[in-house]
Amino acid sequence: MSAGTASLSWVLAAKNPQALAEFYAQALGCTCRSGLSDQHWMVALPTGGTLQIYRPSRLRPWPIRGAALAPCFQRVGSDHPETELGHWIEQLEALGARRREAARLESFGAECWMEDPEEQPFLTLVLPQRSLGS
Repeated sequence: MSAGTASLSWVLAAKNPQALAEFYAQALGCTCRSGLSDQHWMVALPTGGTLQIYRPSRLRPWPIRGAALAPCFQRVGSDHPETELGHWIEQLEALGARRREAARLESFGAECWMEDPEEQPFLTLVLPQRSLGS
């Protein structure tokens, strides 16, 4: 995935990401692997795409039950993902999206929870270029 190109995956909040990833992988007959941290796992879906399962930060509220699954729009940027995320947010807002909360810089990249014009949540995530080599 090159800079500026977006991909779509699904993100699912879980109390035990590894166990839930193993459950989905076995249920769907596919594989899972660790992701960006020990609290992030990825399931390669059999028909294509990825389910990313993560444990939310303990400093943030837990997602509302039934709202723990959302699309994730992801790009790989430069080594300044927060700047690129800011530009991307502006483009999405021009299309009718709204921020649910402020953008933040995390250890794995920059992210912002937003909502589409029908108020459905989605995550925008920009990974630093260096994450491609890890």
